Amino acid sequence: MALLPSLLVLALQVGPNPNAGALPGVPDELLNRPPRPGEESAAQSPESAWLAACLEQVTVDPARAHTLAQLRRNETTSTNRILANHCLGLAATELSLWNDAITAFKAARDETPDEEMSARARFGTMAGNAALASGDIGGARAILEAAKRDAQISASAELQSIAATDLARTLVELGESDAALAELETAITLSPDRAEGWLLKATLLRRLERLDEAQLAIERAGQIAPTDPQIGLEAGVIAVLAGRDEAARASWQSVIDIAPGDPAALSAQDYLSQLGPPPTATSPQEPS
Repeated sequence: MALLPSLLVLALQVGPNPNAGALPGVPDELLNRPPRPGEESAAQSPESAWLAACLEQVTVDPARAHTLAQLRRNETTSTNRILANHCLGLAATELSLWNDAITAFKAARDETPDEEMSARARFGTMAGNAALASGDIGGARAILEAAKRDAQISASAELQSIAATDLARTLVELGESDAALAELETAITLSPDRAEGWLLKATLLRRLERLDEAQLAIERAGQIAPTDPQIGLEAGVIAVLAGRDEAARASWQSVIDIAPGDPAALSAQDYLSQLGPPPTATSPQEPS
């Protein structure tokens, strides 16, 4: 089956993800590859026009996008069907129809040719995240392990890091903390400048009561993404557990200042309320 990589670039570049933060931008090997002989420009093809319209519909009316993508999937083959399943999965994600999302992303993965392993790995990761969101932890593990293998074949460090990060989330849910930590170490080694891996490592180390190591990890995350509210929130939690209440207050207040209205800011405000006001300095008594 001939696949138009330019369409997959568009498919993987646009639209919401099943798990926020799980899938950053398009890998270089897809984005920068020259067209193959006979391939159309994505900007001129009817397939890309349909996909762009469907993805826009996902943001406006996901239920209608879900229906349109189902119709398109059932009436087409090859690249058209892959892209229809991609849009269907995204629409199902917006509607929290997790079984539909899993089925659509897995179909997109399975129908993507072997020579497009980067795309297969991304679709597999999206399917795994949908399975994790559905509560099917065992199913998520199997899907994400397959996505990790596809990412390794693709030789993309970014994709391998993403798959390892998401697999780590699943292993945490299964109570396999040591295995999860190993996956996060792999993710960080492959993509040391992705703040997400450092944040998840800090959170897991904090849960394991390894606070000194957690502090080092959260500091690295903060250096990479200093305005990420989740990082500030976690930094405060680590600080308060280590007995550094003032550092915790400063971290949580920074979250409120940087991202007012964000769920992380609401959590930060709640944590500050629980911690209470800072102690006031006692004025020295005047001699009687």
